[in-house]
Amino acid sequence: MRRQNLWIAILAATATLGTSATYADFVDDSQVQLKFKNFYLDRQIEDTPNKNWGSWSQGITLDAKSGYQDIGAGIQVGADLLVQHAFKLNGRDTNADFILPHDGKESKDNFGKVGVTLKAKVSKTELKVGELLPVSPVLVFDPSRQLMTTYSGAWLESKDLKDTKLTVAYIDGINNRYDNQFRDLTLFSPGKELPNGKIGHFDNGPASDGMYIAGIDHQFTPEIGGSYWYADVQDIYQQHYIGANYKTKLGEKVKLDSHIRYFDNSDSGDKLYGEIDNQALSVGAKVNYGSHTFGLGYQQMFGDNAFPTLGGWVPQPYLVNWGIATFTAKNEKSWGFTYGYDFSEMGVKGLNTTAVYFTGSDAEIAGLKDQKSDELNLIVNYTVPEGKLKGLGFQAMYIDADFDYKSDLQEYRVATTYTYKF
Repeated sequence: MRRQNLWIAILAATATLGTSATYADFVDDSQVQLKFKNFYLDRQIEDTPNKNWGSWSQGITLDAKSGYQDIGAGIQVGADLLVQHAFKLNGRDTNADFILPHDGKESKDNFGKVGVTLKAKVSKTELKVGELLPVSPVLVFDPSRQLMTTYSGAWLESKDLKDTKLTVAYIDGINNRYDNQFRDLTLFSPGKELPNGKIGHFDNGPASDGMYIAGIDHQFTPEIGGSYWYADVQDIYQQHYIGANYKTKLGEKVKLDSHIRYFDNSDSGDKLYGEIDNQALSVGAKVNYGSHTFGLGYQQMFGDNAFPTLGGWVPQPYLVNWGIATFTAKNEKSWGFTYGYDFSEMGVKGLNTTAVYFTGSDAEIAGLKDQKSDELNLIVNYTVPEGKLKGLGFQAMYIDADFDYKSDLQEYRVATTYTYKF
């Protein structure tokens, strides 16, 4: 009854299905979840006046996805609702930590945001309009902090061709993880001198009219897949992506998952942030042997600039070496080493640990050449596997990053998550 009442409210608000339709599939096939996240972050930045950054907050997210209602001619429609809210339990008011919304340098005590997505489907082709949570080589939503970074626009995806996915999209706004409204797309450009004479920032500056996206993913064999994607953030940068992956079993207990990815980035249109010239090569492989996972990644930047990303600390996880340090400076070369262990074979189901070490060299930053950086990530995850608390999750993370070109930092994160399904 609670789920039915919720979807009645959504239907009344969106008015997409008309009054004569029956809503059985729309309600019965729906998925409604209430997600809780307690998140603590403490960052210590050496050799800076305000070295302590971070906050402790509690988040609550209502994630409601409807089923589809057939309205005739093979067309099915539905609607999704995402309501995110968080409140600060403790934090440093004088330092904006980019986890909670802030006014100047002071973070707000509580905040929320609401997103609605209308969706329509014909066969295996689906159109979503409204708030979007994309996962693609050229644009990815970000769940790494308290609330998610999401986007607004239209996203069309088709799987009607066998073993092939076609995507076209238009993005006109971003709602950053530390914001509560959609804003225009900009370039992440702290400290960069812009053509208009101003100094760039991490989330504001000259704005694009929107971002066009097109992509094709094809599975050539059960083991080999390939992708090509194109994105144009109008008047800022355009991006070509080519990627291939290979997955196979090397015996009963050994699995290999490998990839090679290449980005070609250049300026677009009016060049609001000046000329952009960057190419990035990313090669990675992971071998799983029973409870053990070993990973190796190599990454190299080419061209006259660093790898471009959208303003608002938007991640690029399709680069194999991506962390606090990002390893995306001009000419930078980096290696990444990963080891993970799953404790299930030792009788502790739901517990796993991961250690990641990155090292970068030959970076050119702010006129400084041959700059180095190193980063260590230690991660412990535990999810209660059964019983009344099944699904309750804990994550602890330690990050230690050392730089030649700026202050070193250490960071501690602790997250507790739980999902209640209606």
